[in-house]
Parts: sequence; structure tokens; C-alpha cells
Amino acid sequence: MEEQRFFINGRTYSATDGQLQDALARIYEMPERPRCMCVRGGVEMYVAKHRLFVVKRMPDTGSKHHPTCTSFEPELHQSGLGELMGESVIEHSPEFVELRVDFPFARISGRAVPRGEQQEPSDVNVPRRRMSLRAVMHFLFERAGMNRWYPAMEGKRNQAVLHKYLTEAAEDVMTKGLRLSERLYVPEPFSEATKSQTAERRRSKLAVLQSAEDDTQFKMALVLGEFKGSEATALGRRVWVKHMPDAPLLINAKAWERIERVYGNLFEARDADTAHKPRVVMCALIYARREHTYQIDTASFMLTTDHWIPIEGMHELDLIYALIEHKRGFMKPLRYDAKSAALFPNALLLDVGETPMALHVLSGFMDPKERGIKEKALRSNDGAQWVWYTDKPMPALPAVMKWDAVHR
Repeated sequence: MEEQRFFINGRTYSATDGQLQDALARIYEMPERPRCMCVRGGVEMYVAKHRLFVVKRMPDTGSKHHPTCTSFEPELHQSGLGELMGESVIEHSPEFVELRVDFPFARISGRAVPRGEQQEPSDVNVPRRRMSLRAVMHFLFERAGMNRWYPAMEGKRNQAVLHKYLTEAAEDVMTKGLRLSERLYVPEPFSEATKSQTAERRRSKLAVLQSAEDDTQFKMALVLGEFKGSEATALGRRVWVKHMPDAPLLINAKAWERIERVYGNLFEARDADTAHKPRVVMCALIYARREHTYQIDTASFMLTTDHWIPIEGMHELDLIYALIEHKRGFMKPLRYDAKSAALFPNALLLDVGETPMALHVLSGFMDPKERGIKEKALRSNDGAQWVWYTDKPMPALPAVMKWDAVHR
């Protein structure tokens, strides 16, 4: 992939140019905006400041970038995000995204039910769509770029990278009046040499759970990490998250039985006879029922490759690894809260020219209803697409098309 370049005040800077920070500082909070030069004429961007100045994509401009550009986003209809934009995902400004979610950040028990005669309401509220825990997990992975792959990423994805980019992805996101980064914990890489310091930072991050506002309300937070396993206890189950060996999450036995029924196929996938074993990632909404214990209130799980690329099922695994082994640039569209993932491409190939190519997989193990939805989507799609029926050899992948650098 080509290095991203920005046009600022009559000069072009690469993303790694040592003078880029000075150039961004000069236009920060000024009307002048940088332009990403991935296409002729460029695409307007904006400057944000965290620890350093960062050039970010303007709202609703992702599809204007070249597919090989790191600021590219596909058309909204190509993933489950499209159904949520404007209703559950609201971009108030380039630096402020609001998520409307269907879960609380406080657990309230024993809430009294009002008594008396029902009164005629003064207003009628129109129900608004809210994001599930799974959709928030998908949103963070996409915002962190974990569903995107370029050959230069090989060997560079690990727990430290996951911790860094998922945490940063939550920084400019608000939900229920809170900055999401204040209630999100992604485990740091575990090391025997630094385990005490890591544990202290975790306790500091989750200390908010120890401050109940009253006897009935408990504050809640999200833990997002790789599921390691669970074990029975006299009171329920301990659930282990990788890189948190000293802090299990607790859940009652019946709730865990429901989780195993719903997500049993994901847990079984780790035992599949494949060259590359998938990971199971968990997003858990937790609270402290007692001092210094973490109780699961709600949990969602998803499969990823060992590169942390989310996948909908094992039928996508061979395609993803074929793309990686052929050193291709691609993006994995995510389901979010869509009723069916079969509506969307299984991957979007980014290195085939001005328009991404949709890649589709049909497996004989697919649910018949899902297969029917996929076949209908293929018939109604007028654009270029590639289809693999997994009971046959994988077709040749489309050829790489060199990025036309006329914009320089």
C-alpha cells in the first residue's frame, strides 16, 4: 500500500514526514484544512490533537478516498453500519461521535413500579434504534482498523496493538453522557516482570465500579478481550480473559449455560482442524457486586482470525488467510445488528482499482435461509463480484492493480 500523503499550505507531506507535526500545528484551529492526496484533487480532512496532531477523515467522506488509502471506508450499504448511521451512530462533528446503545452503564435493582391510575401521556415518543453490545464491539474494531488488512501489517498485530488502538478508538465516542474510553478496559499485554504495575493500572481503570451511588445502583464498565475459558465454582462460573490471569470475571451458572447455548458454535470453532486457529473475543458489561470483584451482567462474543480480523464464521477463514498469504489489501465488512450477515460481502478487495471488489463465500454448511439470502444478494448485485462455492476449488483472485499516482 502507498503511504498516505497530505497537501497543506501548498506543500505535500507524507504521513511519516518529520515536518508534518509542525505543519499541522500551524493550521490547527485555523480554517485551512489538510487534503488527503489519494485521489486527484484530494479529499478534505481535519486535524485533531491527542498526544500528537492527527489527521482524521471528515464525516461521510470515507468512500471518496481511494480504496488503498487508510482513510477509505466502503459505501454504508456494504456492512451493518449503514443501518445504524444517523440513528444509533450519530456524528455530531468530526471529533464527536455519539452511540445510542441498548444497555445501561448502571445496574439498578429493586426499582419501584409507580402505582395509581394510568394517565394520558402528554407526548408520544418515537422508538429509536439502539446498538447492542455486539454492535459496539464491531464499531470499536472497525474504528480501530482491525477489520482492515494490508501486507505491511504482517507480524505487527499483537495484544499491545489491540490494547492501543481499541482504547484510542473509544476516545472521541460518547454514550449515555459518558466518554466511552472512561468505561472501557482492554487488557494490557501480560508479563511476569510487570504484572504488578499492569494490575494496578487495571484496578485504577476499573475503580469506578467500586463507587456505588447508592444501595441499589452499581456503575458498569466494558471489558473487551480474548476469551480464554471458564471453570465451575461453588457459586457459579469464573470466566477468564487472556492477559488478565489474576482477575477472573464472575457469572452465575444459569446465565453461563445460556451463553454456551447461544455461542456454542464459536467456542467449538477453536477446536476445528485448521492450520490457523481462530480466536474468540468477548465484550462483557461488568459491575462490582462486592468489593474488588467483577460480575458479568451482559456478554457478547465474536470470532476473529489470529490477526484479530473479525469473521462471521469458519466458512470465511480460508478466504481471509488466502488473501493474507497472497499479500492482498482487503477489508472485512462487519454485521453489527443486521439480521443477516449474508447480505454483505464476506470481504472487500481494496487493491483492484478505483472501486473495491466484493468477495462472496457460499458454504454447504450455511443455514439454508442464510444461503438463500446470499444467493438473492448475488443476483441483485450489478457490480463486479467474485464468488467461491467452498465445495469447489477457490477461484483465482482478481489481479492487483497498481495505485495510479497521478495525484502527486
